[in-house]
Amino acid sequence: MPEPLKNLFNHDVIRHMAKHFSSHANASCGEGFDAAAFIEIASNNLESLELKQRSAQIMQAMKHCLPDNFNLAADIMLKSLAPEHNSDLSQHADLTLGLNGWAIMPMAEYVGVYGQDEFNTAMTLFYAFTQRFTAEFGIRHFLLSSPQKTLNTMLKWCDDDNHHVRRLASEGCRPRLPWGMQLPIYIQNPQPIIELLEKLKDDNEEYVRRSVANNLNDIAKDHPDLVADTLQLWGKGASPERKKLLRHAGRTLLKQGHPKVLQSFGYFPAQLKNVILNIEEVVEFGSKLPFSLQIEASSMKKQLLMVDFAIHHLKANGELTAKVFKWKTITLEYGQPLLLTKSHPFKAITTRRYYPGVHKLEVLINGVSVALKSFELKMDVE
Repeated sequence: MPEPLKNLFNHDVIRHMAKHFSSHANASCGEGFDAAAFIEIASNNLESLELKQRSAQIMQAMKHCLPDNFNLAADIMLKSLAPEHNSDLSQHADLTLGLNGWAIMPMAEYVGVYGQDEFNTAMTLFYAFTQRFTAEFGIRHFLLSSPQKTLNTMLKWCDDDNHHVRRLASEGCRPRLPWGMQLPIYIQNPQPIIELLEKLKDDNEEYVRRSVANNLNDIAKDHPDLVADTLQLWGKGASPERKKLLRHAGRTLLKQGHPKVLQSFGYFPAQLKNVILNIEEVVEFGSKLPFSLQIEASSMKKQLLMVDFAIHHLKANGELTAKVFKWKTITLEYGQPLLLTKSHPFKAITTRRYYPGVHKLEVLINGVSVALKSFELKMDVE
């Protein structure tokens, strides 16, 4: 069983942070650093805390033990960093030569919270941090307080030689970044973000391009038509690498059956006949629901089909809510009936609670419903 992610913030990381801060404090400000107090505060009840709680507690230890003067604290942090490198950043970083990896997360948050009056120093720190882990969470404080000034800096970073810096330009301004604070200004008007992403859409690193795709997918949740237009525009003369970016960026809109996005990827309304969906009428919880779909083309032209299915789950209040799953992408030719088979598991998962009763299975082809049938989920109710 994999190690819980929260354990990447452990006593060893805290001790290394104390060691490096302490070794550079005298040279930076002529004052000692209370390493024992830092370790005590940062380690307090650590095992009971989740990942972000651990990071926040380490940040508070920094606030208590670093100089109140932010520029002095910044100098200590910069000197405590490991040598920069332009390779993939490991989750299991070697902290003996300096701070990098997950140790950077509370440091970036510290800068975001306490560095607001020292913009240039804060940006220097974020620039250094992201080359050793990431600063995508910390910089969001500045996008909230000084959006245009911060975005102008990030626009410059789009041309940086270091791909971790270029990725920060995209990842840091995602309007709905997981684990991060939302950016209401860009949720409301994402056009400035799209202009930034335009500069990175053909970056030579997939690591950066994937961030661009995820950013567009964020924006699509609030502005689907704007992203649909962007995907269509960027699709003209697109390289294979950009096409992969566009496909990942459009994944939510493809699932939702957005007509313009579907057509941008060659998925036009399917011309079908003899559509037959077969499913088991009853499925026991803990087992799988088998089903099959038979289709035949009514057009003599080849058709590119994206076949998805949706499970309409029964909720506690008796209503149904649909969850779409990917099934298969196929090319259908005239005169060649096609049979697709699938099974879907019904088992305990942390993200969904199941209820016994009548559910529905729906098949969508190129975003359009072509078949719908009901089935009963049976569960042992204590």
